[in-house]
Amino acid sequence: MLFTAPPDPVLEHPSDGRKMRVLYSEEQIAARVGELGRELRAELGPGEITLLCVLKGAFMFTADLARAMSGPLHVEFLGVRSYGDETTSSGAVQITHDLTAPIEGKHVVLVEDIVDTGLTVRYLLDTLRARGPASLRVCTLFERPSAGSPVRPEHVGFQLQGHEFIVGYGLDWAQRLRNLPYVAEIETR
Repeated sequence: MLFTAPPDPVLEHPSDGRKMRVLYSEEQIAARVGELGRELRAELGPGEITLLCVLKGAFMFTADLARAMSGPLHVEFLGVRSYGDETTSSGAVQITHDLTAPIEGKHVVLVEDIVDTGLTVRYLLDTLRARGPASLRVCTLFERPSAGSPVRPEHVGFQLQGHEFIVGYGLDWAQRLRNLPYVAEIETR
C-alpha cells in the first residue's frame, strides 16, 4: 500500500532559516515501515534474512525495519557515495565501506533510502549478485518513478511524485538534517 503526502504546514529549519514542508510525519513513516517489515518476513519465510543497509541515508530506516521484523535477522552495512554534497547524483558510485561478512547463499534485502535514477542500486545489484546470494531484493523507503530508473524495487514505502529534494529520517543535504524524525522537502535556493 502506497501513501500520499499530507498537506502539512511549512516549517523553518532553525539552523539556517530554510523553508521546509513536511511530506511524511513520524507516525506515517513508523506505520509504513512496520508494514514493510511484515511484508518482507511473510515473503521470505521464517529463515534468516540479511538486511543490507546502504549507508548513510538508510541507517534509520534499516534500524526501524529490523525492529519490525520477527525471526532470525542479520544486519550488514555497505557504504556508498554518489551524491557528495550536491542535490543530484554525480552518476559515479563509490563504495566507501564494504561488507564484513559473506552473503553467499543468504536471502539478502538491499535497504535503500531512495531510488531515484537507479544508477546506485543497479551498480549495487550487479556487484552483490556476483557474491552469490540465494535471493536478492530491494526495499526502499522512497521511490521516484518519474526519474526513469531501470530498477524497480520489490518493496517501496512511499512514491515521490515530483523532483522535490527531501531530508530527514536519515536522508541528508550536505550531511545535515538526517536527525529530523519526519521527512520534509527543503528549499535548496
